Amino acid sequence: MTIIRIGEQPLSIEQVHAVSTGGSAVELAPAARSRIEQGRAHLEKLLAAGERIYGVNTGVGGNIVFQLGLDQAVLLQTNIMRHLSCATGQPLPTAVVRAAMLLRLATFATGCSAVRLELVDALAALLNGGVIPIVPRYGSVGASGDLMPSAYVARALIGMGEVEYRGRPIPAEEGLAAAGLKPVSFAPKEGLALINGTTMMTAAAALLWTDTQNVLRAMLAAIALSLEAMQAPSEPYEPWVHAAKGHSGQIAVAAYIRDLLRGSRYITQSRSQTGYSLRCPPQGLGPIWESLDAARSTIEREINSANDNPLIDPDTGRLYLAGNFYGGHIARLLDTWKLDFAILGNWANALMAVLVDDKFNGGLPANLTPEPGVNSGFKGMQLSVTSLACAIRQMAGPSSIHSLPTEQYNQDVVSLGMHAAVTAMDAMECLRDEAAMLLLSATQAVDLRGGPEKLGEGSRRMYGIVRGLAAFQARDRPMELEVAEISRTIAAGSLC
Repeated sequence: MTIIRIGEQPLSIEQVHAVSTGGSAVELAPAARSRIEQGRAHLEKLLAAGERIYGVNTGVGGNIVFQLGLDQAVLLQTNIMRHLSCATGQPLPTAVVRAAMLLRLATFATGCSAVRLELVDALAALLNGGVIPIVPRYGSVGASGDLMPSAYVARALIGMGEVEYRGRPIPAEEGLAAAGLKPVSFAPKEGLALINGTTMMTAAAALLWTDTQNVLRAMLAAIALSLEAMQAPSEPYEPWVHAAKGHSGQIAVAAYIRDLLRGSRYITQSRSQTGYSLRCPPQGLGPIWESLDAARSTIEREINSANDNPLIDPDTGRLYLAGNFYGGHIARLLDTWKLDFAILGNWANALMAVLVDDKFNGGLPANLTPEPGVNSGFKGMQLSVTSLACAIRQMAGPSSIHSLPTEQYNQDVVSLGMHAAVTAMDAMECLRDEAAMLLLSATQAVDLRGGPEKLGEGSRRMYGIVRGLAAFQARDRPMELEVAEISRTIAAGSLC
């Protein structure tokens, strides 16, 4: 297992993904340990001098007006977990929770959260030990960060709540013991520092970035197979066409499809014009390629940021009361992706309609079955694709504009970044299944057109992957398991 050193250099999306799958363990770099100790020393010096510090010796949020004694300041950090333990909904994916744990460690590595080194080590041990808190989906408004889902992570450190350990849910106290770990006690500031940030929404965004890369490329593979099954002309993909427009994403999509088609004997030199779903993928899907390229820097900045409140400069000791916990950048990014998912879903629906309809598919049999009438072939799959496209469109509405004031009007505007993340994750699941169905349909169409021998080099590889999981449909059969298996293959990145 590889080791990722936190605080040595900025974390990448790929490293977040590696930790999310359990493929990498983590450790703190010496420089990070030094910054963490510096930050904590400055906080303790301020407390010793009688400084009044929000969330440390005051209440939190609208309760800032209440001054706390030392015993109360310690109790507050545990009470934060108690009062936030009212989330609802199905658990978030384990991968998202693991990624969020890593991201909180990255925030602590800046030294700006002023927590003890012992707490950071305990969180790293929880992650490395495979003790993963069970976190419900709903409860965050994404303003003072993802308070509620982050509390479900934080409370596991003190033996509260439930965790997943070796594939089964158990009480957190049992999970700690099974992994050879002991509960910790929160010192002043530490409960707040564990929850006050954008870690859960950013974890979801980092993993969705990888998912979107995989699904976009799977969709482009399905488009290439469809072009060949339809014996479409190559002219719309010529490099000069896209250089004349100049958009980098358009150029990249056209080049990706050309690579798949290289050597194809199905693609024609005809001057006829096909429908837009076959002719315009570079122009229509190029912006999505570009948006993913641009998103990397936004996500990686947030991954490596100090997104807490209050913050302490570990070099100077100055205390800042500010709003780095606000999830505006990630919420907006996720909202734009939901539009991209809807566009991809519409594209898959349009291509599916062309492939199965014998009025438009260039002589292929109706519904891509060799014996139509008694067999309905891919008719049901078209219905499913349309259903998924409609579901994605419903989820594509922006979350960030639906801000409502909450928490005694302290959080009077909120980012709703976690709402954007949850709906984007749901939409991605639908889109991935759509891509799987389109790949199945395009592969079936290729077989009906004459088989894989005339396919381009890249298309033939894609065809082989699909056919390794699902045989030609000669007669009607249930195909939901094959759809699920191809969807899993897409998620694993095996089609990229």
